[in-house]
Amino acid sequence: MTEAANPAHMLDRSATRALSMSTIAFTVCFAVWTIFSIIGVRIKDDLGLSDTQFGLLVGMPILTGSLVRMLLGIWTDRLGGRLVYTITMLAAALATFLLTFATTYSQMLIAALGVGLAGGSFAVGVAYVSRFYPASRQGTALGIFGVGNVGAAATKFIAPFVLIAWGWQSAAMIWSGVLAIIAVVFWFMTEDDPVIRHRRKAGGGQARSFLAEFKPLKDVRVWRFSLYYFFAFGAFVALALWLPRYLIGVYGFNIATAGIIGAAYSIPASIFRAYGGILSDRIGARTVLYWTFAVSAVCCAILSIPAADYTVHGIKGPIAFHMTVGPVAFVAVAFVLGFCMSLGKAAVYKHIPVYYPNNVGAVGGLVGMIGGLGGFVLPIVFGALNDLTGIWSNCFMLLFALAGVCLAWMHVAIRRMERSTMSSNSALAQPAE
Repeated sequence: MTEAANPAHMLDRSATRALSMSTIAFTVCFAVWTIFSIIGVRIKDDLGLSDTQFGLLVGMPILTGSLVRMLLGIWTDRLGGRLVYTITMLAAALATFLLTFATTYSQMLIAALGVGLAGGSFAVGVAYVSRFYPASRQGTALGIFGVGNVGAAATKFIAPFVLIAWGWQSAAMIWSGVLAIIAVVFWFMTEDDPVIRHRRKAGGGQARSFLAEFKPLKDVRVWRFSLYYFFAFGAFVALALWLPRYLIGVYGFNIATAGIIGAAYSIPASIFRAYGGILSDRIGARTVLYWTFAVSAVCCAILSIPAADYTVHGIKGPIAFHMTVGPVAFVAVAFVLGFCMSLGKAAVYKHIPVYYPNNVGAVGGLVGMIGGLGGFVLPIVFGALNDLTGIWSNCFMLLFALAGVCLAWMHVAIRRMERSTMSSNSALAQPAE
């Protein structure tokens, strides 16, 4: 049987190609999006920035990438992911190239806003890829796509050596060139999703008005999912940006070593996202999220313990104790934290195409936007906490509280739904009068 006579086989090939190319493109986009986690350290030294200014600089691309996600998601629903994805990558590549000409802090902040367009690609990819797969496979497919978060680890592994050898400007220029090449390859290697193809065959009419795209955002459940993603993804991005600075300040590592150790956190938080999608398909996203928030809270509690010296007044005199989380223990716990966050990220996005199949772009864009804003806000808060208190581990104290809030809200919401379901079933079981 030929391919022409087997449309299902052709659809599988199209879906596989769309998923693989979208994942590769998102990996490069994420590498560009988090480039300030490395070059920002050198810029901080060159310009004499405070920790708060450094947090704002590394968070600025995250702000742009977050705010544009909902709009890009809606455009993807209406125009198709192939076109929107390509344009987004080319625009981000141009902004990253122009960054190399910035010389002042203000100029770098403005350029960073353009670099952040790379982060908006996530909402495009989610809406684009989900249309190629049925609901039973969307968790796995979107989990695989989310592995593109590993781009943050790629930046931490490679960028420090490029920076040391040729300077931060060369690193930015190389990253922009790679992103531009990937944009061109993506355009020629992919095709429009089934919904867009069907719409064109039907005459190109839109299924609903632009305002109708925003209707599901009135559902409080969407905002609850957004809070989950604020922690699972936003905190991941924040730590991906902040950890090199943290490791240099707390453990005295050089930038290359800090980048490699920071990648030990980023890699599991990226690669295992695919496994999170598989688990969500098999045992349910709700169960995965319970484990995510509970274990993450424990990890953050451990990492929040500040280095301290204690003196106990013993029988024979003072007894001194020193308590600290050493570098080996830090990396191990960070690995577990990253793993849990990877599962949580996939579980959140398993919900979206199931509950909102006709509004994946808008809902996925909003959830992604709120999550991305976490990646913008949290580094600034981390820096401000450092400047105000002088305690490095404050960042993990904050994340511990955030994980606890997510866990509590989810549990209360689920219990309320269970009681509502039981009441409905009881009412149906009553005999009619």
